[in-house]
Amino acid sequence: MNWQEFTALLVLATAMSFSPGPNTTLSTALAANGGLPRAMRFVLAVPVGWTLLLAVSAAGVGALVIAVPSLRWVIKALGIAYLLWLAWKLSRSATMASTAGAAVDVGFMQGVMLQFVNIKAWLLALTLVAQWIAGQPQALQRFAIVAPVMLVFAFASNFLYALVGALLRRWLAEGRRLLWFNRAMAAVLVLTAWWMLGV
Repeated sequence: MNWQEFTALLVLATAMSFSPGPNTTLSTALAANGGLPRAMRFVLAVPVGWTLLLAVSAAGVGALVIAVPSLRWVIKALGIAYLLWLAWKLSRSATMASTAGAAVDVGFMQGVMLQFVNIKAWLLALTLVAQWIAGQPQALQRFAIVAPVMLVFAFASNFLYALVGALLRRWLAEGRRLLWFNRAMAAVLVLTAWWMLGV
């Protein structure tokens, strides 16, 4: 992989990883509601799940998803349903979580599995496979470059969003601010689900 290709990879990784989406929205909401330590399970799950998704796409499952429209619709339907369920739960939460159960709590395995029903994650994985890996000489070596880069970006973006959520925690604890914040985050999830419907 030459430096021009690597630079293009970094630009794509930055744009896709740091733009708002289901993962970054959940990272922010989880940290704002339950604190940074609670959110870290999800923050760590995103890069793990995303790397597995990239590996599956590179192994040929991505081509199957493109070739079979009904499979694409199943992935979309599951992703949209899950996001709407999370949005509904989040929109009703008005109290900070401590050690007790949170209104919205996405654990490590849920975070990993969310990547497989996240259309934004699929689009990025399929783009990376098509442009940087599939049909290229030394495809395995290219995968060994692309995967760690994307893993680092997935972790960094979600950690940054979670940090913002954690820093807002004290301010959100006053009055009904948390409820309105949660409703705003729920609205972002609903908009993401609506966007997924049209993709």
